Amino acid sequence: MTEPPQGDGPEKHFAPDVIATKRDHQRLSDEQIDWVVDAYTRDVVAPEQMSALAMAILLNGMDREEIARWTHAMIASGERMDFSGLSWPTADKHSTGGVGDKITLPLAPLVAACGVAVPQLSGRGLGHTGGTLDKLESIPGWNASLSNEAMMAQLDDVGAVICAAGSGLAPADKKLYALRDVTGTVEAIPLIASSIMSKKIAEGTGALVLDVKVGSGAFMKREDQARELAETMVELGTDAGVTTVALITAMSTPLGLTAGNAVEVAESVEVLAGGGPADVVELTLALAREMLTAAGKTDIDPAEALADGRAMDVWRRMIAAQGGDPDAPLPEARESHVVTAPSGGTLTHLDALGVGVAAWRLGAGRSRPGESVQAGAGVVLHAKPGDLVQDGAPLMTLHTDEPARFDRAMEALDGAFTVEPDARAESSPASVVIERIG
Repeated sequence: MTEPPQGDGPEKHFAPDVIATKRDHQRLSDEQIDWVVDAYTRDVVAPEQMSALAMAILLNGMDREEIARWTHAMIASGERMDFSGLSWPTADKHSTGGVGDKITLPLAPLVAACGVAVPQLSGRGLGHTGGTLDKLESIPGWNASLSNEAMMAQLDDVGAVICAAGSGLAPADKKLYALRDVTGTVEAIPLIASSIMSKKIAEGTGALVLDVKVGSGAFMKREDQARELAETMVELGTDAGVTTVALITAMSTPLGLTAGNAVEVAESVEVLAGGGPADVVELTLALAREMLTAAGKTDIDPAEALADGRAMDVWRRMIAAQGGDPDAPLPEARESHVVTAPSGGTLTHLDALGVGVAAWRLGAGRSRPGESVQAGAGVVLHAKPGDLVQDGAPLMTLHTDEPARFDRAMEALDGAFTVEPDARAESSPASVVIERIG
């Protein structure tokens, strides 16, 4: 039996030996980690070999030192950004993704309005979780792709930028993420944590606040999983010299009253205008306070910047700086379908995953990278758990350009909501924030 080729020249290690180390429940050395991440990036380690190692990591785990070294190796695979030349302190936010999670849109201009620059490198949606860039691209003219020079200039001038990450940041992570997605290893907490934190540390922000979602519509379904991921990422950030905190937040019910692209932009603008759903406002302010505190601004109340219009002013400047028209009408889907309450009573259950999959099937999301999305597609909710509803009253409206999509969306909503005739309306819904780590 011949061994697989290991590249054109001599290599420090042999991929099967590295795989066997983790397969046999042993810890990987710093040298093994540095080599295997670099060699995989250089195509010396084959995809099937890295797949085997990723599965061994999923099954047998990594300790804190291994995860930190793995993160460091992925950062070292590419460039690092440096915001030290800015006249502002910087803070960033990362969410692990959910349904109706439009928080970045009002948050970035809000924090900038309070004196802290926000370099928000965001991504596109895949599956039932929406992408920030997809939402913003529903604004006519808005451009997601900026050079590093344009990004720095906008940060110094406006204080906030939301754009696509360049290909130079942690290229090893981009390659490994695609592999994990097709090999059943996405759920490995060491690989999730190092994936997120390698990009955020390479991005160069001085402070980082993590929004770790938990619940049916989140990546982490259980609180113990979410807590382990949050603690691991806070440790990684802290060890790298980045002030890092995490909030564990609820994602069993959609956030706000919209899930989609243009519909979420409209709701974000409502928040910036001083209105919007209570849960979206609560989480936006909670994350803003954490970002400001982490950046050393402890004497500013972000609620004031929402109320007096400063956050809206920054939003308009941020959108215009990237070619968008903040006054242009947002796209609307050509077709709609109303889902009504099957009986009168209290809406006691509204499953985030069901709503997210429905929005995805309506055309708001994509099944594979590179697919186009419909700007106007999505779900608009008319009630949230705890609300009283009348028999036949609208519960939600589905929007799409293609009416043939309604049937599949309705299948996703089968069993996704419950109306109980004898239940009482809730006077005060539970807080979205479950726990703070860090």
